[in-house]
This record gives sequence, structure tokens and C-alpha cells, in this order.
Amino acid sequence: MTKVRFAPSPTGELHLGGARTALFNWLFVKKTGGQFYLRIEDTDKERSQQKYVDQICESMRWLGLIWDGPLVFQSEREDSYHAAIQHILKDGNAYRCFCSKEKLDEDRKIADKEKRVYRYAKTCRNLDEKEESDRLNRGENYTIRIKIPKGETHYKDLIYGAITVQHSEIDDFIIARSDGSPTFNFVCVLDDNAMEITHVIRGEDHIPNTPKQLIIYKLFGFTEPEFAHLPMILGQDKKRLSKRHGAPGVQEFRDEGYVPDALLNYLGLLGWNPDTEQEIFTREDLVELFDISQVQKKGAVFDEKKLHWVSGQHMFRLTGPQVFEMMNALYPDWANRSTESFAMEVISSLKDRVKSLSELRNLSAFYFQDPENYEEKAVRKRWKDKSINEFVQNYVLSLEGLTDWSEENLESALRVSAEKLEISAGKLIHPVRLGLTGIGFGPSLFELMQILGKEICIRRLKFALEKLPQSD
Repeated sequence: MTKVRFAPSPTGELHLGGARTALFNWLFVKKTGGQFYLRIEDTDKERSQQKYVDQICESMRWLGLIWDGPLVFQSEREDSYHAAIQHILKDGNAYRCFCSKEKLDEDRKIADKEKRVYRYAKTCRNLDEKEESDRLNRGENYTIRIKIPKGETHYKDLIYGAITVQHSEIDDFIIARSDGSPTFNFVCVLDDNAMEITHVIRGEDHIPNTPKQLIIYKLFGFTEPEFAHLPMILGQDKKRLSKRHGAPGVQEFRDEGYVPDALLNYLGLLGWNPDTEQEIFTREDLVELFDISQVQKKGAVFDEKKLHWVSGQHMFRLTGPQVFEMMNALYPDWANRSTESFAMEVISSLKDRVKSLSELRNLSAFYFQDPENYEEKAVRKRWKDKSINEFVQNYVLSLEGLTDWSEENLESALRVSAEKLEISAGKLIHPVRLGLTGIGFGPSLFELMQILGKEICIRRLKFALEKLPQSD
């Protein structure tokens, strides 16, 4: 059975890169059949926080990336790590290194000055038992390093293909710090083996770690998983996407009103496509079409405009009741105690014009509350002098006499007024919209008038006649 894991550190909220990694792991097992685990790598005790564990889990649930089984915490497996360290020391595949941090830093500076790659000098690799015992008795601090064997490590990456690394290029790296805490490359292997992980799917920044981890697999005699390294997500400057690019975490996308399937769709496009022109995918489409061999090697650039477009396409596909349910969940006070039927009419008028639920909330504000202020730019363009008041007043008189408040009759009345005033229909449409909404854009004027109703429309237009123009 295929088994994969997503293993974030709880030192911050789930970001786009992590969410994309989680998605590709989830899609891989959904396509191949298997299990998807969530492992919290919380061995960094100073930076790990429970609030980030909660945020990561909440973001995963919101995206619908539900994991199998209980959460796995590295902090609950410390005894097994220490036992493994003692085992590998006893087997002679690791050794204690008493070199001080100051000495190692000095060696690095010399290597930099000489413009050569720093390599640990293996000073402590062959200490005799007496010297080691004496230094332990003196209470000297030490780390534990792995003994890199001679030879090479070869593996086939599911994305990058065959990779070979000479062991001469790998330091005797540290597997336990001076405080006894194990390092990432060591515990990662122990955890993946204990969880019977068959495929490790992660970012390409882990490529240098893979040969180190494979060496540990071999030293313990563990079954090696297959590896797939995903391309980085880049900012517009083609550098790795980070906070300096203003890249929000998943929770912020949720709070901004993006629907989860839209974000999943866009994340799927960051480094993968099914060799077609299709760009809009449902969750089911992604599961059906995903093939890890189609993941690209080249970094994928995060494009906020493209995300907005994808999100708009998903908003367009949602039904009114689906949007209503989502709006109530995210913005409980959105409809301002209006009836459900009224809220559904509002959604129908705006759903195809917005890219997110937050845009719907912001743009629909005029449906639920009379405007108190008017967009200055729109006023200058659409209601710039008193002549507009005469036009609007004439239309209001027509509206007061209407008995059938329908889109057709509202439009007919406006065109009759415009013809009588010898002006184009636009000379009335734009200022009437401004008077009703406070802004210069929105859905069809006659559609929104029908939704608002006769009493509200006339009240708002009479108020606008008193307040506008703001200067003559």
C-alpha cells in the first residue's frame, strides 16, 4: 500500500509552498490508493508552538486535505531517537565529535578565504578509546556525527530522474547536537521508517538531504522509500517565494474569502499540468488527472492575477445556495438580518462579477444599507452639476407612478424620461446608479432596482438629490 506523509514544522502557519506539497502528496495517494499522514516535526522546542499546530490542522481541513489516522508528533518519539543514536554508536557507524563551535567556525572562515568548499576535517573520527574516555570524564561537550562510508549513493527521483552523489562530497554530518537533541536528517529517516512511508514527496530544497538520509537507511538496514522533489514556488523576481513577496499563508486566503477548491486548483497548476490547455479543475478532476511524472522541474511563479482569475471561474461555477452557505459561514452578519430570498437575489446579481467571497461581501454592501457617502471620482464624472438633479428628479416622478416594479418597466420608464429630456439614456443610468449605490459600477441598474424595491430606490434617490452635487 502506498503511504505518504506531509511533515510541517509548527513554527509558523501553513504557507503556499507547504500547502502545495500537502496537495501533491494527497493527490498521489488518492490516485494510487493508499494513506496520507500528517506528521508534526516539533523537535525545535524554542520555536514550535501549539497555536501553529492548530493553524496548520485548521488550514488542512479547510482545504479538504484530510489525513489518515492520528497526528504524529516527533516530540513524542524522543526515546526511540536516543535509542537509535546509541545503537549506531555501538555499531561504529557514528562517533563523538569534541570539536568546539569556535574551532569549526574558524575552519569555515579559512575555507571561505581560500575559496574552497568547507569540509569537516574528521578530526575526531578515529579517536582512541582512552582519549575519548578522558574527554568524556572531563565533561567536554560533544556532538555525534555519522561516519560516511566510501562510495556513492544513487537513486531515481520520480521528477528529476537518476541522481548520483559521491560520498566524498558529503561531510560526516551531525546526527545529535551537543544538548543531545537529534537533527532533522536523522529523525526524518527513523520516522518515515516507523510509519512505513513508501514515497517521500517534498520540495526540491531537500535534494541535498536525500543522499544523507539514504546513507542512514542503509546503515540501519531499513527499506528505502521512493523520492520525488517538487519545484520551488517563485515570486515575480524568480526567487523563492517568501514573506518578502507578501505571500500570505493559507489562513489568510480563507479569511479573504477564497473558496478552497479555487486555491487547490491554482496550487495544482504550480508545477503541474496534464499536458492539455485545461486550467480549471474541480477537486475530482485533479484526483483523476494527477500524474507525478507530469510535474515539471522548473520553478513555478506565483501569479496573484492568475489566482484571481481561477478563483473567479470557481465562483462562477458555484450555485446560489452554495455561495449563501459559504457566506453565512464566513461572514455571519453579512446579510444584515435580511430574508434568505433577498440574499439569494443579491448573490444571483453579483456572483458572476466577483473573484472571492470577500469581494461579494464588499460589493453587495449597498444592497443592505443606504449609502451615506458617494465615491468622489464617480460624482465628478456622473453628477458634476445641478443639471443632473433635474434629470434624476424627472425619473423619480416616473418611478412614483409605477405599479409594476419590474426590470422591463424600470428600463422603459427611464428611456421615456431620457427621451422627454432630450438626453441619452446613459445620462440617467449612471447618476441613478450612483444615487442608489454610492459607487459608479455594479450589476445591471434595472436588476438591482428590482431587487431593492420601490420604497428603497425612491428614498435613496431623493436623498441623493439633496446631497449632490457635492460642489457646483
